[in-house]
Amino acid sequence: MNFLSLFVGIPVVMMLGLLLAGNLKQIRAVMVAGATVLLALAVMLTIMYLGERSAGNTAQMLFRADVLWFAPFNIHYAVGVDGISVVMLLLSAVIVFTGTFASWRMAMQQREYFMWFCLLATGVFGFFISIDLFTMFMFYEIALIPMYLLIGVWGSGRKEYAAMKLTLMLMGGSAFLLVGILGIYFHSAPAGGTYTMNLLEIAQYRIPMEAQRLFFPLTFVGFGVLGALFPFHTWSPDGHASAPTAVSMLHAGVLMKLGGYGCFRVAIYLMPEAAKELSWIFILLTGISVVYGAYSAIVQKDLKYINAYSSVSHCGLVLFAILMLNQTAMTGAVLQMLSHGLMTALFFALIGMIYSRTHTRLITEMGGLMRVIPFLGVGYVIAGLASLGLPGLSGFVAEMTVFVGAFEQADTFHRVMTILAATSIVITAVYILRVIGKLLYGSVVNPAHQQLKDATWDERLAVIGLMLAVAAVGLAPLWISDMISDSMVTVVEQLAK
Repeated sequence: MNFLSLFVGIPVVMMLGLLLAGNLKQIRAVMVAGATVLLALAVMLTIMYLGERSAGNTAQMLFRADVLWFAPFNIHYAVGVDGISVVMLLLSAVIVFTGTFASWRMAMQQREYFMWFCLLATGVFGFFISIDLFTMFMFYEIALIPMYLLIGVWGSGRKEYAAMKLTLMLMGGSAFLLVGILGIYFHSAPAGGTYTMNLLEIAQYRIPMEAQRLFFPLTFVGFGVLGALFPFHTWSPDGHASAPTAVSMLHAGVLMKLGGYGCFRVAIYLMPEAAKELSWIFILLTGISVVYGAYSAIVQKDLKYINAYSSVSHCGLVLFAILMLNQTAMTGAVLQMLSHGLMTALFFALIGMIYSRTHTRLITEMGGLMRVIPFLGVGYVIAGLASLGLPGLSGFVAEMTVFVGAFEQADTFHRVMTILAATSIVITAVYILRVIGKLLYGSVVNPAHQQLKDATWDERLAVIGLMLAVAAVGLAPLWISDMISDSMVTVVEQLAK
């Protein structure tokens, strides 16, 4: 079996193991074993990838496999990775591993919950390794479908409403995306050759400009809905707020990254002329996402809604950077995907742990928790500092790269939009410091909170793992940044033609 296919195969094996597990202890054992193997494979892949590059292997995609799947449409099971894919796989493995421990005490239908969790992971891993458009779209849909049940059955609050809203909006985006993919396919051989779904082969041709103008917006919006593109972002806060803890972690930490990754890998890479011509429209929309999401977070009182609108802002920054169409900004976009994935997963893990103790997410009903649950309090402070971009943590590295790259565009429009987007840094600092002050410091508002217990061993493992990852990216970012930047060269060359 191809090494990359293990990332798809292991979650499937985990689902089979869950079917055979006889009790909760065995269910947990299957999940821990599978999640640990996935994390180990992601680390191995990173080491192997860096080794290949240092040895002089300059192929665009490494560790490739290609098997004909459906001949009439020339659909292949084609996989391969570059530096961007490797970073996304590593992020996904970390979130699956820590999310397993965040779900350790799931009270209802544990087997079924973890099976849907594994199916979602299968779709995510498969999406990031695919270089065939149809295979990528298939894994994209596999990743989306479990969200309805994970939120609708195991969620809280208005869970049925949130699950249905999320599903309808993301399926609507998928309809745009499918039309865009078919349009790319039927224009993949302008000279009259064989149509192909292979990303690398399509990039060698030039899709006619008329087709690009039509299918670039469809493709960008199709993926952008999942990336919280304004005004298609409204599913995100409700979905985040109603999802169980680990699903919120996977949803915001990884699933939303499929949107940014798809916009970059498909829309920008395959239709560069339309990207250059139409990017200003989407820069306006993403600029609104960045500022609007940050302002919306200020007025929220529910911890999950605060983090959900923060995610709209940070994911908007990903799309904003991609649309700057230069190497520095797009490298920053991938760093932002990595940073946001880690810190928002940490946020949602901590919010879930605090909620399980206080039975409320309203900051007006909490206060003084640092003296009662100091471990969880310190974790929340670190997540907050990463979110507002404190040097030494992942958020600073990502946002600085984004804004420096965006400011490289010398024209007035791009620079004005960059300055407006940069105001989100100040707004983020306001709501993060406000929440930390209200939630953790001062006097204990509810006397019952004096008896709260601090984090258990499984919760500590999840939180420490994410905090170490956030700090590692912030303190030693160059190897990741260089790996991403090297993989941007082919995209920049496409845009320069």
